[in-house]
This record gives sequence, C-alpha cells and structure tokens, in this order.
Amino acid sequence: MRVTMILPALTEATSPLFRPIKYSLFPPLGLATLAGYLDPDDEVTLLDEHVERVDIEALDSPDLLVVQPYITSARRSYEIADHFRARGVHVAMGGLHVTSLPDEAAAHADTIFTGPGEDTWPLFLKDFRDGVPGRRYDSRLRTLAGLPPVRRDLIKRNLYLVPNSIVVSRGCPHHCDFCYKDAFFEGGKSFYTQAVDDALAEIERLPGKHLYFLDDHLLGNRRFAEALFDGMAGMGRLWQAAGTVKSVLQPDLLERAAEAGLRSLFVGFETVNSANLAERRKDQNIGKDYAAAVRRLHDAGVMVNASFVFGLDHDGPDVFDRTVEWAVEQGIETATFHIMTPYPSTGLWKQMEAEDRIVHRDWDLYDTRHVVHRPKGMTSRQLEDGYWRAYRDFYRWSNIWRGAAAQPGTHERLRHLAYAGGWKKFEPAWDALIRSRNVVRAMPMLERTLAAFGGGRAHG
Repeated sequence: MRVTMILPALTEATSPLFRPIKYSLFPPLGLATLAGYLDPDDEVTLLDEHVERVDIEALDSPDLLVVQPYITSARRSYEIADHFRARGVHVAMGGLHVTSLPDEAAAHADTIFTGPGEDTWPLFLKDFRDGVPGRRYDSRLRTLAGLPPVRRDLIKRNLYLVPNSIVVSRGCPHHCDFCYKDAFFEGGKSFYTQAVDDALAEIERLPGKHLYFLDDHLLGNRRFAEALFDGMAGMGRLWQAAGTVKSVLQPDLLERAAEAGLRSLFVGFETVNSANLAERRKDQNIGKDYAAAVRRLHDAGVMVNASFVFGLDHDGPDVFDRTVEWAVEQGIETATFHIMTPYPSTGLWKQMEAEDRIVHRDWDLYDTRHVVHRPKGMTSRQLEDGYWRAYRDFYRWSNIWRGAAAQPGTHERLRHLAYAGGWKKFEPAWDALIRSRNVVRAMPMLERTLAAFGGGRAHG
C-alpha cells in the first residue's frame, strides 16, 4: 500500500518574505506516530509543509492520503484533500481542527477521526485493507500501552533546528476554557502517560544530546515525572519542555528535572490580571506567586519561555506595558505573546458565540496574531497594536540587557544575552538558514548555550 502523509503549513510559515525560526524548530510527531502502525512493506512518504514546499500537482497518487489540519492550515488542508479526492484517492483527516468541526472537515475527506488516534487508527487501517473503510472514527479508549516506535526514519532531520522532538504523554490535567484540550479528549481520559520504561527507551533511541518534549504538560503527573527524571539522570541530555506555575512551585520536582537536564521551560503565565484567571478557568495559576516561580526556575539553572494572552475581558489598554515591564523585571529570557482567540468548540468559543462577539470565521486569521472577537476593555485596533508593541518592547536590546541584569549571576546573565538576543535579534540569519535547508547546523550553538551555564546557583 502506498501512503502519503501531509502536514499542511500554518499561514505565517508559508510567507515568501520571512520564515520565523519557530516553524522550523522541531518535527511534529502526530503523523510519524501514526506511520508506526503501517505494515513494513507499505510505501510511506511524510511531508511537512512548514519546512518543505509541496507541489501537489507533481505528487503521485497514493492509495491513501492522510492530512492533519490545524485551524490556520484548514484552507490549505481542504485544498490538498479536494485535489487528491478528485484523482480518486481515499483521503483521511484528523486532528484538533477536525475534532472541533467534524462536519466541516467531512465535506473534504472520505474518512475523519475525532480525538486521539491510537485506538481508532489501527481499526481504520484494518477496515481500509478489507475494503470497508468507515466515514468517521471517534476515539474512546485512551492508552499508550503498546505504542509502536515513532517512524523517525520518515523525518527529514536536517530541516529542523532541534530534530529530537518527543512526546511521552497525551493531554493535560487542567481545563482552561480557551484550550482545545477538553473538546479533543471528550469521551475518554484527557491526560495519560506512557509507561516510564517505554519513554526512556524512546529517549535512548535518539542521537545527540538535545531533546525537545512536545507534551502539553510534562510535569502534570508527578509520579510519572519523577520516575522519568530519575531514569534520565546521568544520560547527559539537555532538554526543553512545558509546565505550569503550579508544577514549578512544587517542592523538589523542578530540581529533579534540572538534574536530569532541563534547561528551558515554557510556562503559561497567561495574564498579569488575576481576575482573568478564574473567568478562564486557569485554576492552576490562581493565588500562585509568579515571581517566586521565575526565581525557582532561575535558581535551578532553567531558562523561562513565558506565555501571555492579551484581550481577556479584564484587560485594558495598559495591559501590554504592564506585562512587558513585569517580564523584563523578572529576567524572563523569552516571551511568547498571543491575542485571545476563541477556537471552535472551546468554552471560550461558546461564550463568545452566545454573546455575539465572534467577528468572523476566516480560519486563516485565527492565529493569535489577529483580533477575531470583540474585546471588552479596549478596541480591536488597540488590542492588535498593543500585541505587536509588546513584542517590540520586550525584545528591545535595552530590555534584553535589563533582563540579563536581573539574573542571579554572571553566567546566567551571559546565557540570557545569548539566548534572548539570538532568538529574536538574528531572525534574518535564521531565515537564511531555513531557506538553505541547513537549519540543523545551528544545533551545536544551541547546545552550547544550554549546557555552558546550566545548573544555576543550586548546582553550579
């Protein structure tokens, strides 16, 4: 059987003028994971439009085409699917956007999948080989037991800065109402992990030193996380991951992670306005000391990638400057800003729709960089302008230097300058590397930055 798998690109990643490094950062693993269930003699091609241009006219017609849309790649996904269906190819489609809007996706696919695919994908493959594929498969059984190895041989490693991406859990234990998670995992467990030994075996298979955990919340199950970190201790790995303020403040968990090689953590602070947290069910942040979380990370030698959302109902025009000032004062290395975006099927979407505050349904613009709802505390123009100003202000050289000065020691200050400056101030160089298809050559520089000053005051 000939199978082609395509991950259509998010809109910004296809710009002919500029390609942000984040879209060539790591290989997504969804399709490569599904490919692990195929037979050894199946011919499989995996294409990621974020890092390679795909001319669908030039592609051969496979027996099966698998497409994974995100919301801002939905239009492109449907274009690809329609093209191959017109050729008589069976098109299967799944993922977040399909689960959120299954009827919309079903108009462009022969088979759709809602929720995770570990239980439904093998059933579909049997049905397809038997000549009786279903129109829709809904996930109900949630387990990672017996998960086949990810087909990493299908991934073009040279096209990614950090090719060793890995996922050892699914979902998240929290229920923020602006997140897709609850809709995606509806009908079964919404947070579950691999067996620790299986996760460690997958890590052992990866070459080099650096790892990038794509898990929504690697620290979400303390028992699993502690066992994983204990197993990783002594491996000499350097890695990055995502966690919450609450998990960072838990005694000893962060320290175990740092001993195992954690050097950078994505943390969803989301807002400096505490009233927004309860309204958006960000319960894990309520009453938590954000500054204490940053101090704990820095004391453990871990850099902070902070996430913030603008345009929540309690935000006014002052929220941008307040957020940037707080982040700079804390010495946060990198920040990711977002405009609040109501994704279909989320609690936020349902509220906004009931209040008639959804402006349009042009999915291309649901990228957290455009205003697609009517904000309460400011105009749409103020929100969009403030978002862009926050990025400019946070990454000004003067603020990068101020952030470095807030670090606890000389080593940490040098690392801050190298990481924050290199991430945003050298974007033209990143763009050139991406277009030359040699972005992986920057990996040694990233590893040196992560390794040279790791450990902070607690360990070094």
